[in-house]
Amino acid sequence: MIDFFVHSFNTLSHGLLGYAVPFLFVLTIVVFFHELGHFLVARWAGVRVLTFSLGFGPELVGFNDRHGTRWKISAIPLGGYVKFFGDESEASTPSAQTLAAMSAEERAGSFHHKKVGPRAAIVAAGPIANFILGALIFAGMALYYGKPSTIARVDGVVANGAAAAAGFKVGDVVIQIDGKPIESFADMQRIVAMNAGSALTFQVKRDGAVVSLTATPALLERKDPFGNSHRLGVLGIEHKSQAGEASTTPVGVGEALKIGVEQVWFIITSTFKFLGSLFVGQGNPNEVSGVLGIAKMSGQAASAGFQFVINLCAVLSVSIGLLNLFPIPLLDGGHLMFYAAEVVRGRPLSERTQEMGFRIGLGLVLMLMVFATYNDILRMAAS
Repeated sequence: MIDFFVHSFNTLSHGLLGYAVPFLFVLTIVVFFHELGHFLVARWAGVRVLTFSLGFGPELVGFNDRHGTRWKISAIPLGGYVKFFGDESEASTPSAQTLAAMSAEERAGSFHHKKVGPRAAIVAAGPIANFILGALIFAGMALYYGKPSTIARVDGVVANGAAAAAGFKVGDVVIQIDGKPIESFADMQRIVAMNAGSALTFQVKRDGAVVSLTATPALLERKDPFGNSHRLGVLGIEHKSQAGEASTTPVGVGEALKIGVEQVWFIITSTFKFLGSLFVGQGNPNEVSGVLGIAKMSGQAASAGFQFVINLCAVLSVSIGLLNLFPIPLLDGGHLMFYAAEVVRGRPLSERTQEMGFRIGLGLVLMLMVFATYNDILRMAAS
């Protein structure tokens, strides 16, 4: 047992040192754009912004802009916040006593004295900025590298696999899955991987005709080039690139933006499918990753090349944006839930109710962080 913990400590300490720089690079970009979304819409709505902080805790370095906003980098680089005039804390919790004592001039610049529409827009702007960042990164990569155009051809069918049971044959070319056009073998792999256990309808070209097949990808555990295990859907199809076949097609700005938006939507829908599988008991909760897991992925992406770091940045940006929209008090989605209740009731929820909500939200977030970190430690110690 002691040897296990010694090995775990050595593995974690060695890994974390190598992952720290790329992790902080990726996280800083994602957090900056999230908070920038809040900041820009707040300025547009006439709200005074007191602080724009990358990180939490004691300030390391900072400056004041001409509007009186303190821009700073803080000691704990695991997030960030924008603090508005009228906020009592970084979580944007108000104090009824402080708000009531404000003058008319102060109320004009107070976040909590704005109508519910502008407040909701300011809160939603953070996650939306994350989605926009993800789409722009994916679009930029498509514009720079082009779009993969390897034909989705079946060059082999694994015996007793899902594809064999569905009637796939060598030479079939997949052109659609559930009505979605398939433009490359990578397109097909991505959809199949996220739909283990779900019946998919394939349209394939076979001997000049279009044939419809229904297949249910099997759930298998596979390792990526870094040795990380992933549970993915597989059909049991083999593909062999022929000479000169693997290529990319240049795209224009419009097509690149379309690809970027589609990638963002794919991440969102895939996340909900994963959460749905957890809810019905089919998913694996051990796949939930936390800070350590993201740090490890950042280091691995950095070792593979800058392209992979930027791609991870886009994926993480979309994921954080989506997570922040969950209706959990303390997150942006929790604030939006309170505002929805305010619209229905015609008045804000009481200060006590909001305080209780934030406490519950904090407890849920902390439990999720502990669970995810526990998963990360087990995975890293076993590697």
